[in-house]
Amino acid sequence: MRLLILLSCVIPLFSIAQPRAILDKTTYSFWLNEPKIVEGVNPLIIFLHGKSLSGTNIDRVKRYGPLKGVEKGLDIPAYLVAPQLPSGPWNADKIDEIVSYMIDNYNIDERRIYVTGMSLGGYGTMKYVGKYPSRVAAAIALCGGGESADACASTTVPIKLIHGDKDFIVPLSESKKIMRAIQACDIGAPIELEVVKGGTHGSVEDLYRHIELYHWLLAHQKE
Repeated sequence: MRLLILLSCVIPLFSIAQPRAILDKTTYSFWLNEPKIVEGVNPLIIFLHGKSLSGTNIDRVKRYGPLKGVEKGLDIPAYLVAPQLPSGPWNADKIDEIVSYMIDNYNIDERRIYVTGMSLGGYGTMKYVGKYPSRVAAAIALCGGGESADACASTTVPIKLIHGDKDFIVPLSESKKIMRAIQACDIGAPIELEVVKGGTHGSVEDLYRHIELYHWLLAHQKE
């Protein structure tokens, strides 16, 4: 009996919060994973998936990316939001609708809002940075690209582009193109390109399962 009582007291201490789906609150439904420790205001990371996870079955969004890392035990010290795109390209205004919802309903540090995505989500990342640079403390885009029209608005945001040199779906030249466009606006813009030797379009996704990617984001904050 004593053992049962002891276990009933100990088990809750080791319970792990699971991601939960937030539906019908914003245009894009999304998964929300809360940090294990919530103190004062906390960072917010937005993850934008690639085209293959688009649709209306939100469970698809768990197939890769940060949510898969969380499933494997990764501890991300931030609110993590992973919306689902029904179809077409990512819309920056609809992404920002989620950011506003999180600010209104959770203790979000507005100096530490980050966006990252891969493939189509990489393009979405750059679109959001280009339209809402004052929101974003830092961004990482994997195996994606961007539109030159957004380049000059993006020069103040620390950006890391990551691309495999064996990507035959979205070529490395796409990341190089948007980097050149941003540097053409400001040669000193805080943008960098990491080329993954032998990396394919899918293999670079593994970076989302390692804390170093999140450490890079979280090292930046708005003044």
